[in-house]
Amino acid sequence: MKELFSGGVHPADKKEMTRLAEVRPVSAPPEVAVPLRQHIGVPCQSLVKIGDSVAVGQKIGDGEGMCVPVHASVSGTVTDIRPVVIPDFGEVDAVIIQNDFQDRHIEYKPCPDPEHLDAAGLAAIMREAGITGMGGAGFPSYIKLSGAAGRIDTLIINASECEPYVTADDHLIRDHTAEFLKGAAILAKVLKPEKTFIGIEDNKPEAIAALKEAVSAYPEITVNVLPTKCPEGSEKHLILACTGREVPAGKLPVDVKCLVFNAHTCYSVSQAVYEGKPVTSRYVTVTGECIKNPSVFLVPVGTYFSHLIAEAGGLTEDAGRIVIGGPMMGFALSTLDVPLLKGSSSAVCMPAIRPVEDPVCIRCGKCVQVCPMHLQPCSINAAWTRKDFEWLSELHATDCVDCGCCAYTCPAQIPLVERFRAAKRAIKEAGK
Repeated sequence: MKELFSGGVHPADKKEMTRLAEVRPVSAPPEVAVPLRQHIGVPCQSLVKIGDSVAVGQKIGDGEGMCVPVHASVSGTVTDIRPVVIPDFGEVDAVIIQNDFQDRHIEYKPCPDPEHLDAAGLAAIMREAGITGMGGAGFPSYIKLSGAAGRIDTLIINASECEPYVTADDHLIRDHTAEFLKGAAILAKVLKPEKTFIGIEDNKPEAIAALKEAVSAYPEITVNVLPTKCPEGSEKHLILACTGREVPAGKLPVDVKCLVFNAHTCYSVSQAVYEGKPVTSRYVTVTGECIKNPSVFLVPVGTYFSHLIAEAGGLTEDAGRIVIGGPMMGFALSTLDVPLLKGSSSAVCMPAIRPVEDPVCIRCGKCVQVCPMHLQPCSINAAWTRKDFEWLSELHATDCVDCGCCAYTCPAQIPLVERFRAAKRAIKEAGK
């Protein structure tokens, strides 16, 4: 069933810059900074100290509670453990590893009997491999799996990648179709849903063709090709598009018997189960009008964006903005000395936009028309400007999914997404 959600926008996707590019490994960075917090939840504590020698795949950080470990992405020596600033999480400690360029790996141990895995066993493997949501949200995947076991009838693999410019998941699915489908199949096996969908937008013809050819070996999986529309990648809207079910305000996908995993997360599950490999690298799109050689790379986690930009030929003279995660929902960088996270899919380099001084809402209603959550962005903006938390609550501001549709259509160029993120953080802190 295909039932597109109301609202949303159709920006030019700009994916042609890298859609047919050949993926290549990034040249080995001389140093990586692996943040000890890359997910929603409790930060890791370092398991290594300055001077320690580490190998690729070695666990270097872990913790109690809602925590997912992190692993060394290059082999070498720990030279420091110091704070770095990463988007959305602010200042966090990171393990700094000087690369010895030997590419030494730990001994990987695949699951000895994947055919008899249950949900608890798979969750344990996912946690130990450091798997989090790799589409940007960064929620610990083992918690999502454990909480949904026995409670869902539909599993959805999110391959929509609706952000303009970004083609990382598209390339991953094409390059590793078999492994990707094995990941989807093992998730379906332990969760036992009645239906398993791969939701993918129709602007990825090569990936769709590869999936349709290979999926015949998996009769339990259906490739669901959807019309291109932002924010299709939002799990609530993907659920509606694939099943017709609407996740109520304040509820989770499991409340409508659905569960969604990102495509890159799904591939990581396959790697963890069948190869014993933790998450140490990912596909990254480096693109935009202001990068000299738009590219798709396989990149070690913790690599600085300055290294990625250099690998793609550097910036053009008119470069003004670099956004990671996509231009609709991503975060603008104020420095290139920011390390790549497990959930970082892209660096989009664009010209500067001349900001409107003291932008004023003219109540045109365009933001209301495109909001896929049926909110009133213009009123939420007014409530946040006044710091009126009671009004913000009445407007259901916390239901905003940061999709960027309102900011995209705003003629006054009001930074609505930034303001709404700040509002939601303030509401959360006030609730505590």
